[in-house]
Amino acid sequence: MRAHIEELISQALGYLKREGQLPADVEPAIEIEHTRDRNHGDYACNIAMVLAKPAGMRPRDLAEMLRERLPASKRVERVEIAGPGFLNFFASTHYFKVVLRDILAAGKDYGTAAEGSREDVLLEFVSANPTGPLHVGHGRGAAYGASLANILRAAGHRVHREYYVNDHGRQMDILAVSVWLRYLELSGEKVGFPEKGYRGDYIYDIAREVRKRHGDDLRHSGMAVAEGLPADGPDGDSEKHVDALIARARELLSGSGYQACFNAALESMVDDIREDLGAFGVNFERWFSERELESSGALERALKRLDAQGWLYEKEGAIWFKATELGDDKDRVVVRENGRTTYFASDVAYLLDKLERCKGTSLYIFGADHHGYVPRLKAAARGLDEDPERLEFQLVQFAVLYRDGKKVQMSTRSGSFVTLRELREEVGNDAARYFYVMRSHEQHLDFDLDLARSRANENPVYYIQYAHARIMSVFRELDSRGQRHNQAIGEAAVARLETEHEQQLLRQVGRFPEVIENAARQRAAHVLAHYLHDLAAGFHSWYNATPFLVDDEDLRNARLNLVAAVGQVLRNGLDLIGVSAPEEM
Repeated sequence: MRAHIEELISQALGYLKREGQLPADVEPAIEIEHTRDRNHGDYACNIAMVLAKPAGMRPRDLAEMLRERLPASKRVERVEIAGPGFLNFFASTHYFKVVLRDILAAGKDYGTAAEGSREDVLLEFVSANPTGPLHVGHGRGAAYGASLANILRAAGHRVHREYYVNDHGRQMDILAVSVWLRYLELSGEKVGFPEKGYRGDYIYDIAREVRKRHGDDLRHSGMAVAEGLPADGPDGDSEKHVDALIARARELLSGSGYQACFNAALESMVDDIREDLGAFGVNFERWFSERELESSGALERALKRLDAQGWLYEKEGAIWFKATELGDDKDRVVVRENGRTTYFASDVAYLLDKLERCKGTSLYIFGADHHGYVPRLKAAARGLDEDPERLEFQLVQFAVLYRDGKKVQMSTRSGSFVTLRELREEVGNDAARYFYVMRSHEQHLDFDLDLARSRANENPVYYIQYAHARIMSVFRELDSRGQRHNQAIGEAAVARLETEHEQQLLRQVGRFPEVIENAARQRAAHVLAHYLHDLAAGFHSWYNATPFLVDDEDLRNARLNLVAAVGQVLRNGLDLIGVSAPEEM
């Protein structure tokens, strides 16, 4: 409807330009808003106030001229002028008939635009280092990213979802050494564990698998491991200590032995993350390996491009990127003194690879603590002679769990954080997916575990799902009475839907395509979550106030058409945010 009204106004503006009432070069943005008060119609436009000065006339006079030149439309009952010059549009009964017909005919496709009608989007999200299980912070990024991907696709974008696996570099080496040390413990060796090592039961699980595969082949004495190492913290330098441990592991294990620990750790963690996300309804078209950047030559090509553009320099044996000249807060090392490339160099290569694969937007979803990546990646794009406007960043704020009104500090299983798997096991996928997106991703989220588990109207996901279950119960009751739902009769009798609840619901279901469009444009999954809650509230109120299965056949079928339309929209919307629509509760 919004697009239809915009087209009507555009045509009216064209008439005024041809008549000389408006300058021919005026091309205003036509903004159509929903009215807050039904007495002011369904949609309002302020175009007369925007153009009053260029037109040299009073806004209300211009509004009147526009109203007179609006093409006739069966979807608009009437247009009124209000206040200083608003054009208020009232939807017609014909429009509501078309809306219900469209919903029931399109089914699960209602609200979606043709795929490819908007630019392509390469969406990277989660991308947690494979050094431990996913925690509840990762869960919010996963739920938001997956929901946004669905919303963007529904709005007409071709979306490619990608997970960037950091399977190369120092943190992975620390993980491999942590596994090896636990393997030695399981083999009966007494070894110290570094302050910077990875702890938790999952490290022992991987170490047991390594021992199962390799027996004592990787075993060395605790004395051989510790001899000559710099002191660990707190009295020593924990960073130097763990780096020396990595070097010692490489020395004692040789290439194949060290790689056995490294690969076992990597495979176990990536498999665990993939399984966890899959069970959460979060999937990707590609799991992109950081190591591919080097093996494919992408890393070398990106650095050569920066160098050819004059953005690299040497200092103290390292190669630096002149990031400060391109908008970053400091220059960045891309090649260390030892000749090894940095994480940032990989980020640059991955950025270039993404821009070359996707001609649209490369959209990054980062945790809020990664805000510093925004200026450095934009600087990298400029250094590569690529358009930084093709990069987009959405930062997801932290989620804090509460139980019995108190902040949850830690997990009994992992010892340091609550895992996504533990959260899903406690509250279920549906509650987790909805609660994660019911607030703007730009806001901190207080996740109430008790509320998420409850089966009460105060639980928003239960409230929405219960509305859908009630809808399905209406049709079960219809069958039990031996009656049928005749959509054609219901369509012809749309004018019988006269109550305030019915009029509100007709307008709400008609807005669904616009809600998807707004959520996609604003990158705001919570816009859809709020809409679904409001739609459920409208249905519950109608259900409690109005009998549906009345003797009057026309009225019964008209109401059943609306009931079915609300159910379809609830299913479609819940599916976009990864929540089920149960038929019974």
